[in-house]
Amino acid sequence: MRGIVKQFPGVRALDGVDLDVRAGEVHCLLGQNGAGKSTLIKILAGAHQPDEGSITFDGREVRPASPTAAIRLGISTIYQELDLVDGLSVADNVFLGHEPARLGFVSRHEANRATRELLTRLGHGEIRPTTEVGRLSPAAKQVVSMARALSHDTKLIVMDEPSAALAHDEVRNLFRIIRELTAQGVAVVYISHRLEEIREIGNRVTVLKDGRTVAVSLSAQDTPTTQIVTLMTGRNVEYVFPPRPSREPGEEVLRVEGLRVAGRVEDVSFSVRAGEIVGLAGLVGSGRSEIIEAVYGARPFSGRVLMEGRPVPAGGGTTGAVRRGMGLAPEERKAQALLLGESVARNITLASLDRYSRLGWMDRRRENEDARDMVRTLDIRPADPDRPVGTLSGGNQQKAVLARWLVDHRRLLLLDEPTRGVDVGARAELYAVVRRLADQGIGVLLVSSEVPEVLGLADRVLVIRRGRLIKDSDARDLREHDILDMIMEGSPV
Repeated sequence: MRGIVKQFPGVRALDGVDLDVRAGEVHCLLGQNGAGKSTLIKILAGAHQPDEGSITFDGREVRPASPTAAIRLGISTIYQELDLVDGLSVADNVFLGHEPARLGFVSRHEANRATRELLTRLGHGEIRPTTEVGRLSPAAKQVVSMARALSHDTKLIVMDEPSAALAHDEVRNLFRIIRELTAQGVAVVYISHRLEEIREIGNRVTVLKDGRTVAVSLSAQDTPTTQIVTLMTGRNVEYVFPPRPSREPGEEVLRVEGLRVAGRVEDVSFSVRAGEIVGLAGLVGSGRSEIIEAVYGARPFSGRVLMEGRPVPAGGGTTGAVRRGMGLAPEERKAQALLLGESVARNITLASLDRYSRLGWMDRRRENEDARDMVRTLDIRPADPDRPVGTLSGGNQQKAVLARWLVDHRRLLLLDEPTRGVDVGARAELYAVVRRLADQGIGVLLVSSEVPEVLGLADRVLVIRRGRLIKDSDARDLREHDILDMIMEGSPV
């Protein structure tokens, strides 16, 4: 790709970007949210057309007019927000648009057989081809999306944050698959905000900043992390986690006793105090998200949940949780948190509309003023409260979700994977926001698949394995390998 330019109304998303990928290599594409990575890969995938520049693929100049045209060339893309159809089966999704047929009829048997072979190759033969995709976990959906890419005669696979929804052991399996593909001559463009992954799986690195190429063909193994971060952000980011306060937490905000969620969580008890950040560590599927959802009223449970000493009824719904002072930033922000077609301002004030209601009328001026304050406070970019939130980068969308709970007073904030798909610079900003909320006396219950994040941000850590709480400890008394030893299946407690 040479001199790629893409202009949207009011925004020059790409301003002469270059990208050079070789057969059989893993080429890492890095940059902060909003740097232009998503726009660049959508051009490569045929979803957008460049205003200027050229693309040469497999020795000839091409210009994919559509995603289908790109796939026919041998270019497959796995997006961070998976484009699967929840109502269809796994096999139907894998072969969507190129269904195996005999005598003009779709062969379900052949589709199921080929899907089973692909899933086995990916190390997930337990996923049934006939299962409805909507019933799968985020990690399993990621595997299905990879199987769909491999169902084509692919020469280049673009992977956008492929490890974001995967547990530690599943990332190892992902890297095994990538190495097998590159050994067969397939090229991989790998996008990730986890810089430690780049060094492990990558060959070369290209860095984007503000729609421009600021570095090309860097060695993934030899380039210092500090140099990559400086190229991405334009500054050194040395201290990611804000310092822990020396003060003791306040009174108990949340108490959970004997929590059970059918088939997912068994006899979990813990508490969160005012001004305390409590981190939940465990593998994907260990029950972490189910604990958060039960506390928030989004999932039926047995046992007791008390908010400031008052019982929260099982199955009482999320409205009651919000009224009692809880706020939730869920795991899937686009599907579970945001109204993508609505403005940033409307998404920020969505949970506090009664704050702006007077005698049945909305005080739009006050609502917009509060939204603008939140945009400035969290540095949401572009700084336009009227812009549709769906047009923002992933990191800025996450800031909008957090801003929703800063508008009105909260006593407890539940964060499920708050930095998924968020770059290193924006992460530091989000960590500072979370610590600032805790310093204001808000209790925080945090779920993260990244153990360093749990240890660096939380005051206390709860380790979850197979739906059970196996460790409750001060974060300063734990090390990363201690937690990994505990959460890996079959390891001693």
